[in-house]
Amino acid sequence: MPASPARLTKAATRRVARYARRLRRAGAADRNAFYRSRPVRPDTVLYESFAGNGMLCNPEAIFRKLLHDPDFRRFTHIWALDDDAAEAAFDAEFSRHPRVKMVKRGSGAYWKAVSTSRYLVNNATFPPQFGKREGQIYLNTWHGTPLKHMGFDMPDGAWEAGNTLRNFLSADYLLAANPFMAEGMYEDAYRLHNVYTGRIVTEGYPRIDRQFLSASEELRTRDALRDHGLEPGDLPIVLYAPTWKGASFQDPTDDLDALAEQTTALQAALGDGIRVFLKTHQVVHRLAAQRPELKRLLVPNTIPTNALLGAAAGLVTDYSSIFFDYLATGRPIVFLTPDADDYHDNRGTYFSDDELPGPVIPDATDAGAHLRALLDGTEEPTPRYAEWKARFTPYDDGDAASRVIDVVFRGRTDGYRVRPARTDGRKRLLFFLGGMKSNGITTSVLNLLNAIDHDVYDVTALMPRVRKRTLRENQKHVHPAVRQVFRIGGMNGSKLSQLRRKADDWRGTAPEPHSDTRHSDLWNDEWVRILGDAEFDWLADFSGYSPFWSNLLLRSPDMPRAVWLHNEMAADRKRTVDGKQPFLRSLGLVFSLYRSYDQLVSVSPLLTELNRAELEAYAPADRFVTVRNLPNVARVTAGKAVAIEDLWADAHGDADEDAGAVIEPPVWAASLASRERAEKWFITVGRLSPEKNQARLLRAFARVHAQHPEARLLIVGGGPLHGDLETLAAELGLTDAAFLAGPQSNPFALMAAADCFVLSSRYEGQPMVLLEAALCDLPIVSTSFASVRDALPNDTIHAVAQSDEALRDGMLAFLDGKVDASHLDIPSYVREVTRELDAVIAGTVAAGGRGAAGAVAVAQPSADRQAESGGAAGASGAADAVPSADPVDLPPVR
Repeated sequence: MPASPARLTKAATRRVARYARRLRRAGAADRNAFYRSRPVRPDTVLYESFAGNGMLCNPEAIFRKLLHDPDFRRFTHIWALDDDAAEAAFDAEFSRHPRVKMVKRGSGAYWKAVSTSRYLVNNATFPPQFGKREGQIYLNTWHGTPLKHMGFDMPDGAWEAGNTLRNFLSADYLLAANPFMAEGMYEDAYRLHNVYTGRIVTEGYPRIDRQFLSASEELRTRDALRDHGLEPGDLPIVLYAPTWKGASFQDPTDDLDALAEQTTALQAALGDGIRVFLKTHQVVHRLAAQRPELKRLLVPNTIPTNALLGAAAGLVTDYSSIFFDYLATGRPIVFLTPDADDYHDNRGTYFSDDELPGPVIPDATDAGAHLRALLDGTEEPTPRYAEWKARFTPYDDGDAASRVIDVVFRGRTDGYRVRPARTDGRKRLLFFLGGMKSNGITTSVLNLLNAIDHDVYDVTALMPRVRKRTLRENQKHVHPAVRQVFRIGGMNGSKLSQLRRKADDWRGTAPEPHSDTRHSDLWNDEWVRILGDAEFDWLADFSGYSPFWSNLLLRSPDMPRAVWLHNEMAADRKRTVDGKQPFLRSLGLVFSLYRSYDQLVSVSPLLTELNRAELEAYAPADRFVTVRNLPNVARVTAGKAVAIEDLWADAHGDADEDAGAVIEPPVWAASLASRERAEKWFITVGRLSPEKNQARLLRAFARVHAQHPEARLLIVGGGPLHGDLETLAAELGLTDAAFLAGPQSNPFALMAAADCFVLSSRYEGQPMVLLEAALCDLPIVSTSFASVRDALPNDTIHAVAQSDEALRDGMLAFLDGKVDASHLDIPSYVREVTRELDAVIAGTVAAGGRGAAGAVAVAQPSADRQAESGGAAGASGAADAVPSADPVDLPPVR
């Protein structure tokens, strides 16, 4: 039935809107590219605070000091603002000032200022499009000493900290109010130790200078409150300043009803002789300003917070870092924490409640009573207060801004607390992990990062900032000691230059790195945009299938570079899927870059020899080396200890319990789990796709079952061929003997219960699943592919030819007791593989390709096998575009 005219009109409208968005983005990209081509203006400073919420915090204090310093009278000052009230306040004060300007954050004028100002001062982060240019000096002041967990210490911290870490790595100077902030936040929580190349300045906080108020300055602050409808009179002021709630700075949550109730209760407890005002976090202010009962108490963003602190007789907060600033006044602090347990559990703090420099009270009325007693002297301050003041505001004497200006703008460091980030001597490694799909490449690299010696190596993982749930789950499996850096946003540069680059790629004529300025400028800018000025000693493209990433990694500062070869790459390039060759062009581009990599790392010795022979036109023979794959021993060990019934309940029970349903294990599970069963169970695990050839396995098994009716087959995995395999099993009369278990997040319990593992693949790299089968102490029958003979360190796999009959005979050989169980001496194997990796990193691998484990014999690819398969591929199949070994460790894979 044809679509209605109305539906067609809506579709056309959506297409027009989509094209219009693309045109706007293209226009913005070309505009910004033009600005990035303009000279950097040497006497221009751009300031930004809290994503444009106002002229606030440390940038505001530095700005005012610079503005009135005669040494910098030539400077032009530009503020990035994105708040109507802040813009009105700016106009009221500076609209006629010849050297002070304002730009709308995100506008063309904003990107011109970001791209061409010599000095950039920010207390938070610039957007993902930002990339520092040569000749620019970036000072990031941040916005407070943290009590709450920050960076990688936060829940899902690597993900949440992505753009902040990117900004820090680009900064020339990071400002710390105290040593705890320098070490605990910058170096540890954001893991800047070893890789950050800028300088940490620990000279106090310029914004705290505002707290040392003269009598006239305090009057101006009170007048500013009156101008916004807040009437302090001549009464003492108490500031209630709770922090924002939530796990993400970009998506705060606050109970505004609770804020109103708490502020009212505080005022009642303190009495009519004190005025309570509410100061919310910048990200909450707009929400609170919409509530009439809060607006009459709410301090506007346009009044500097530290001027308020200087005028306040006391402070009530929860976990806001504002109290660190307030310590410099020596005045009382009370912590109102009605949600302490929830906050500690979900966000976490660096100090427990009983360590804080003031009473910690869950009830607002009680908190007000304690503060009143502290103010009138009937309650003594805790002794911790003086200790905290000395520890966290040691350099705040009212002149921090002058010292920071000396360091950043005058280049003076002698006599100041300016230092590089600490280093510990570990070798710094950078791995590009790939797209984090549930495939063998992801499994392999996660296992490698688990096994690597983190006492010897400082490891950084680079990856795209993926949003798909399964990819995010895989990213969360990265070893906790690994620093994670994400590519957020897209490449800078005009659309024309991007099209030129892509056209050269399409023609297969991508230039050698650094040989073409038009290309090099794009790639170099992108490296800096993602990683700033971070330094590493060695890097690896572990994916090895993306020409974009292989090219980008070659734009790193000079260091040894390795690229992983997960399969027989020349054959894999010609692999045919649905009559097409999806990797012909992309792998051709990757191959053309091999000459610029120092090492080409295959995942088995035999694959090393095959790739060396077949890719000799792309790289010298001595660059082909070996680092074998590693299994996740802990995951296999834990998985195989789970009872099959529990496995099914764990995998499927929660959702169905919510629906009120009772889930029973499938019919085959009882037999597999029984210790007294007569059946003999074969099992295979892998993606249901053509290269795994489970259809051949079913045909071979049908012949085995005809001779041995007690034989059973379990096929674990998901994929596009599930329906076809189910139909084939029925046609072969195997409905009660061969079972498709679907994808399983923990296949190891099933493997451990089975009698024999069987692999029917046409081609593989080094199949992870064979290592895992050996960890489950299973006999293994496998079809022959290039690397099957060295898939395990001991040659215990019963390998057969690539035919139905040969696979049948191999399975019959097991039933006749002629196939011994495979085992894996994991400590010895891990030592060998880590020695191989150590040798590659050290650059000491000999041309034999085996690393520390020694040389192996050369094996030539089988012409018949290549003709049948079209080359090596892996568990990911065509849709994944990154073929590799079997995906057996990541949920949900099978």
